[in-house]
Amino acid sequence: MLFITAGMGGGTGTGAAPVIARVAKEMGVLTVGVVTKPFEFEGGRRAKAADAGLAELEANVDSLIVVLNDKLLDVLGDDVTQDQAFAHANDVLKNAVGGISDIIHIPGLVNVDFEDVKTVMSEPGKAMMGTAQAGGPDRATKAAEAAVACPLLEGIDLSGARGVLVLIAASRANFKLSESRNAMNAIKRYASEDAHIIYGTAYDESLGDSLRVTVIATGLTAGRARQQAPLQVVQTSQVVRNGTDGMAMPVLTQAVAMAAPATAQQANVGLGLGDFANANVPSVWRHGRSGSAAAKVEALSSNGMDEIEIPAFLRKQAD
Repeated sequence: MLFITAGMGGGTGTGAAPVIARVAKEMGVLTVGVVTKPFEFEGGRRAKAADAGLAELEANVDSLIVVLNDKLLDVLGDDVTQDQAFAHANDVLKNAVGGISDIIHIPGLVNVDFEDVKTVMSEPGKAMMGTAQAGGPDRATKAAEAAVACPLLEGIDLSGARGVLVLIAASRANFKLSESRNAMNAIKRYASEDAHIIYGTAYDESLGDSLRVTVIATGLTAGRARQQAPLQVVQTSQVVRNGTDGMAMPVLTQAVAMAAPATAQQANVGLGLGDFANANVPSVWRHGRSGSAAAKVEALSSNGMDEIEIPAFLRKQAD
């Protein structure tokens, strides 16, 4: 298994990382990329170089973890020192490697091994690896929720995860079965219902009264809104005219599927349907076909408005 870590946007990391990943792919080595994206204030040229390098790297690794430098200030605040900020970003790599090491090397009661890791990590796309430790009441739920909280990572949406591997570890004397259930339920709330979930437990006496949860989620993709087919209106040679001014109206000649609510509302407005807020306004005004002031005065009179109630400027224009 190979981890490739680099800062994207410069020369060495952006240029070399995809080449190394390509060689590893040809050798059949399970490869994970853990890279950082530059700060926005470093300029657009560096950002474009980083995006190009990321695209090439993602095509050659099994899973890719992207750390966003711009989120360091959002997460840690304006008063954080540079050393503290970059150490926090480095923890993402440390936790990823450490979590994988724990899964492979710690013998478990419900055992998971390298083959399980390979199964999950082989799901292409963005990945997330997190580990967290908690103690006291609800320690399992707290550790699980902290393990999946990765504010520095890009594209983290577990609802789209296609592979999830979870390892729960605690001391043999106080590791309750209900804690495994609580931790897994907390993670399942985030993961897709049809995700491939692999669960394991292990005893680690060094944890004392604490419980540790390690999570690997792969195949993460940004959610895309479903695109509905547009409402199609077909006009035939037959012409139907309205009763106001003889204007031709569209004719539906085939069944059409309903679009999404927002789209349907827009389509209805286009057909003169669905918006009755201005129904008391004469049709010639609503559709911008006033023609002249005389037409407006005539329309108001036909709606029951007395001549004295019609604005003077309209009556003068009509005259």
